[in-house]
Amino acid sequence: MPKDIVYFDLETRRTANDVGGWGNKNKMGISIAVTYSTRLGEYLIYEEEEANDLINQLVRADLVVGFNHVSFDYDVLMGHTIFDFREQVRSFDLLVDLEKRLGHRIKLDDVAAATLGCGKTADGLQALRWWQQGKLLEIAEYCAYDVKVTKCVHEYGARNGHIKYHDRNGREQVVPVEWSLD
Repeated sequence: MPKDIVYFDLETRRTANDVGGWGNKNKMGISIAVTYSTRLGEYLIYEEEEANDLINQLVRADLVVGFNHVSFDYDVLMGHTIFDFREQVRSFDLLVDLEKRLGHRIKLDDVAAATLGCGKTADGLQALRWWQQGKLLEIAEYCAYDVKVTKCVHEYGARNGHIKYHDRNGREQVVPVEWSLD
């Protein structure tokens, strides 16, 4: 049976300010979460009411890959379970790895634009505005696109041994990576 890498992202219903600060990410709620499973070969879209199905998919995965998902998305999911994702799910966070290599955080948009030639289609604040307007389809499309970008960046790095990013001055930089697709 082929290995199941699950690429994952979620958008929230509330900001950190709405819930009393970043220490309360578990109170932010899920507007939409999206996964892409390499075993299934498809995207799955979850609303907050389907959090248990999302959690089950993440737990069953051989590897969960995301961008800042270990310290953000998992904390948001903790509002829906007592499951400790950091201890019990094999995860690879592209941001964590890149931050170790570079000594500072970078944005997915800066990596995607330089590595893939395409940036993100929106941002988390726009997704929050869409939530307030009841525009779930827009959130799902945006979140699915972020999952696709994360998947493509991960695959590019695994195949080429590096990724590119735009630094704070807009210059393209290359950073070697040791990523794997298994």
